[in-house]
Amino acid sequence: MGIPVLIMGESGSGKSASMRNCKGEEFGVFNVYGKPFPFKNTNNLKKLDNAGYNDIIRVLSKEKMMSYIIDDSQYLMAFEMFNRAKEKGFDKFTDLAVHFKVLIDFIVKNLSNDIIVYFLHHVEKSDAGKLKAKTIGKMLDEKITLEGLFSIVLYCENTENTYKFITQGNGLTTAKSPMGMFDGEIDNDLVTVDNTIREYYELKSRTKTEKGE
Repeated sequence: MGIPVLIMGESGSGKSASMRNCKGEEFGVFNVYGKPFPFKNTNNLKKLDNAGYNDIIRVLSKEKMMSYIIDDSQYLMAFEMFNRAKEKGFDKFTDLAVHFKVLIDFIVKNLSNDIIVYFLHHVEKSDAGKLKAKTIGKMLDEKITLEGLFSIVLYCENTENTYKFITQGNGLTTAKSPMGMFDGEIDNDLVTVDNTIREYYELKSRTKTEKGE
């Protein structure tokens, strides 16, 4: 059973920058939009640009690494919506929810226990004023509560050039994490997060596997 982790935040809040200490031989990156990294890539972090659902599942199936990142995962839904914009009816909204959930289900049900997949995802404000994972409108929200599919949801926040992860909900966000996993607010360093999750669940240390090419 793989572990999906949701990392939420507004644009510029430090989601992608949290990858700055990740090493190319340890983390695989699915770059959905194909944008450049927001840091000097001195660790030779590799990315698959313009990755879609099929690309992600194909690579994950090989399990060459133990940690993967999907950046920015909300574009998986947005790009599918654009491609089907001229379709009439509401079935496409159901499909958008199903396809995203199928990806999460694949991670949970088909991957090895020590594989962690991080979804870097934009946020939007709900009618109640709470910051939540961005989807494609109310119709999709009625069919799926995105955060409910994850046990770990971290929220990116930057104040006065200080970037951090919020690990528990504060009434304004939908952040959450298992009891005792994190100690309040933490640095927005994905390597630290990955190490902490592995220690908490007693998983194998992050390393390459010997499956596939």
